[in-house]
Amino acid sequence: MSTGEVTLVGGGPGDWDLLTIRGLRALEAADVILTDHLGPAAQLDEFLDVSGKELIDVSKLPYGKQVAQERINELLVEHALAGRNVVRLKGGDPYVFGRGFEEVSACATAGVPCSVVPGVTSAISVPAAAGIPVTQRGMTHAFTVVSGHLPPSHPSSLVDWPALARVGGTIVVIMGVRNAGAITQALVAADLAPDTPAAVIQEGETAAQRAFYCTVGELADVMDANHVAAPAVYVIGEVAGLARAR
Repeated sequence: MSTGEVTLVGGGPGDWDLLTIRGLRALEAADVILTDHLGPAAQLDEFLDVSGKELIDVSKLPYGKQVAQERINELLVEHALAGRNVVRLKGGDPYVFGRGFEEVSACATAGVPCSVVPGVTSAISVPAAAGIPVTQRGMTHAFTVVSGHLPPSHPSSLVDWPALARVGGTIVVIMGVRNAGAITQALVAADLAPDTPAAVIQEGETAAQRAFYCTVGELADVMDANHVAAPAVYVIGEVAGLARAR
């Protein structure tokens, strides 16, 4: 029996029509699809004939259901070695905080062919959906995308938050809902002006999208008052004020 192959597909940030054509073609050719809870996973049967395809939910819900990454790697390899074409459908882009390289490495170790189809990342597209460009001529020439899944005080955090407060440009935080208070406090403590414009967007690029505009000093309170939950992206920097100026 010949070995199948694995394709990591970036599903984009929300609605299915942000999936790339190459990603759609890979899904059409798949025998097995391993899905996340983000991106177009819940809409598969709206744009794809899933009859005859095995769908496996391997979601990692924030502070909820978790399928271990090691088990996901095993499933990819097991199905491919059984001769099946496997798609790992991920939210956003597989290589932007998506652990895609771990899956590619597991396939390589097992001798399974693996390719990656890029996706539209929420770090840029979700702010855009709320009227915010992450860069703007004459205002900012740089942006930083940061994972906020660990608070600044956590010993495993790899983010230099004081440096981010000083470097200028736009800060985009994903996976940071729970730690918004600690993150904004760390930035302000490192001399980021508390009146710096900020915005948070929940369920970006979906029909359930909500956006709130404020300052970095107000951000955590605004999120609490409006019961903002994951998935959400927040943006800190002068560009966050542009949506109000339109």
